[in-house]
Amino acid sequence: MLIRWIWVAVLPFLVLGALLYWYIFGKNVSIPPGEGRSFYVYTTDTYQDVLHRLDSLGFLKNPEVFDRLAERKNLPAHIYPGHYLLANGMSHNALINMLRSGTQVPVMVTFINYRTLEELAGKIARQLEPDSTALAQYILQEGIPEEYGFTRETFPSMFIPNTYEFFWNASPESFVGRMKQEYERFWNDERKRKAATLGLEPVEVATLASIIDEETRFDIEKPTIAGVYINRLERGIPLQADPTIKFALGNFSKNRILTRDLQVNSPYNTYKNRGLPPGPIRIPSIAAIEAVLDHEEHDYLYFCARDDFSGLHHFSRTLEEHNRYAASYRRALNRHRIYR
Repeated sequence: MLIRWIWVAVLPFLVLGALLYWYIFGKNVSIPPGEGRSFYVYTTDTYQDVLHRLDSLGFLKNPEVFDRLAERKNLPAHIYPGHYLLANGMSHNALINMLRSGTQVPVMVTFINYRTLEELAGKIARQLEPDSTALAQYILQEGIPEEYGFTRETFPSMFIPNTYEFFWNASPESFVGRMKQEYERFWNDERKRKAATLGLEPVEVATLASIIDEETRFDIEKPTIAGVYINRLERGIPLQADPTIKFALGNFSKNRILTRDLQVNSPYNTYKNRGLPPGPIRIPSIAAIEAVLDHEEHDYLYFCARDDFSGLHHFSRTLEEHNRYAASYRRALNRHRIYR
């Protein structure tokens, strides 16, 4: 009889304890099966912002219970910005501990094929917390390139296109600082040795690579085109690269370079000026950089776009041969009424 009364008295507490354990440690985070769902805490977020967003996104089965436990564990005083991965079946306790400790998961940031630093900032801003305006303002701020050992003209060469791991809330300063580290890592002793063999500094290799990227979209052609430009540099012949004229004119959409365009007064006019321009005309690709360092050795001095508009080129050793290809290409432009 006594045992029965003991059970009657204790049972409600056991049930309450079991329910409490379930609410705290049970599967109370509602995430579809799979690898998990991303959740972002912004730098300006308060605890209420985080709670509201968790609830509105449907991540919490019991938001009131989560709130009470979060208050008890002092989560409101420990809100850290970042990218968090919520796993299927997480408990309230596990989620609160993750947020309270700031245990965020890095994101993969990829950028390729961008002409300007402004375009780069826009791309990065879609993958990290800082907006494009803040990132662009920092990158374009006067004196910033010099802080990293570059000039305004050569600064684009520091940003090596690739995929990198970042914390989502990385600041503009930390992003650019990381890019300098990656630049130093990319330009190892072997690449520097190859550049020195050509009589070029890394930024000069990047400058030439940027021109090559504008000349062709086909990686297979890049070492051949690089060989042409190396031959011209070594012989003191002006590069006469049409993409540098487009850059000088501020118009990469031009389909045809006219004779009057070649008169533009700019240090980037490689028809008027011998040697390389002051800096890259775009953010160069790794493929183009490697094409310069491992350029094809040949005796070509000229190349011209094919008249089938395939994007491929004819390569020539003599001006006479080149002029034939050039005339054929001009006729093709005329047939298609491409005059500018």
